This record gives sequence, C-alpha cells and structure tokens, in this order.
Amino acid sequence: MNENYDKLLQLLIDKNFENNIVPNLMLHSCCAPCSSYVIDYLSNYFNITVIYYNPNIFPFSEYIRRKEEQIRLINDMNVKYKVNIIDCDYDNDLYEEAIKGLEFEPERGNRCTICFKMRLEKTVKFAKEGNFDYFATTLTLSPYKNAKLINKIGLDLEQQYGIKYLASDFKKRDGYKKSIELSKLYNLYRQDYCGCKYSKKK
Repeated sequence: MNENYDKLLQLLIDKNFENNIVPNLMLHSCCAPCSSYVIDYLSNYFNITVIYYNPNIFPFSEYIRRKEEQIRLINDMNVKYKVNIIDCDYDNDLYEEAIKGLEFEPERGNRCTICFKMRLEKTVKFAKEGNFDYFATTLTLSPYKNAKLINKIGLDLEQQYGIKYLASDFKKRDGYKKSIELSKLYNLYRQDYCGCKYSKKK
C-alpha cells in the first residue's frame, strides 16, 4: 500500500499550527524553480534554512548559475517566516567517485538513488549539527522524480541520525504547476536537464 505523504505532511502542519509550534526545518533545495513552491508553502509553518548542496550539477558554470538563482529567489520572496540559506561546497569530485561504475545507468536508475542519498545525508548532518527539528528536500516536487524512493531514503536517514524527516510529495496540490507559475513571477532560470553531465547527454 502506498503511503499518502502529502496527507501526512498536512496532518503534521495542522497539528503544529493548532499548538502554535513553528519548528525549524533544514530544507535541501535542488534548484530555485522547484524550491519556489515548497518555500512559498512551508514558510508559513516552519522556520526554514535552505541547504544548497548539489554536487551532481555539471559544469561548474551551471552550478553557479543555479545557486545564484536560488539565493536571488530567497531574497526576493515575500514569506511569513524569514528563510536562511547555507551555501555548501561544490563536491563534484565526491559525486563522481560515489557513482563510479554507474555512468551509463538510465535516468531514475541506481546512479540517481546514490545522488539522492548523498544530498539528503548532507542535509540531515547539517540538521543534526544545528539541532533542527526536521529535514526535508524539494526533490519530491518533480514529476520526473520517484517520491516513494526519496521518502524511503529520508526515513532511513531519520532512523540513522535521529532527526525527523519531513516526508512529502510536493507535486500534489498542483505543486509542480504552481512552481512553474512562481518561476514566471520571479523570472527564474529553468534548466532543461536534471543536473549531472549524464542527464545532460540524454
């Protein structure tokens, strides 16, 4: 039976809201367009720190462009609770080492699974160091990403590190459609490939 992660998230939000609780959330962002809707939605209920950690992105100029768009978006957005950002190192060499032997895997294959885990593990480590209440990722917004797999990775890391994972399926409630609308509103650069050089070739 498939879990309704969107419903679980909304139940948690409603419970915290009723009890006047505003938790601290470490939110991994894959890019400004995907984060636009997620930040717009969650910043009404959480104190968010965005962690920009995407060592898969290639080339470096593309990485810089996406990072700068993320920073600009956060500065431009009108939110209830202020959003902060952590700018991590590029770490592309670590990514290439982690996926060695999987270069010719198809998109959504094992290479992507390792990439998801690498980014989420960095997120939970920062969340633990900062004593955050939750960690999460914007990755479940994309209709091209496997939300069930991403949530499984997050929940496994929750058990490993002792920081609650905010399970989600942000494409629900027209999340992806709203991200496109917000991207137009903020004139965001929308990339035409996921990020790594292997997805660029595809």
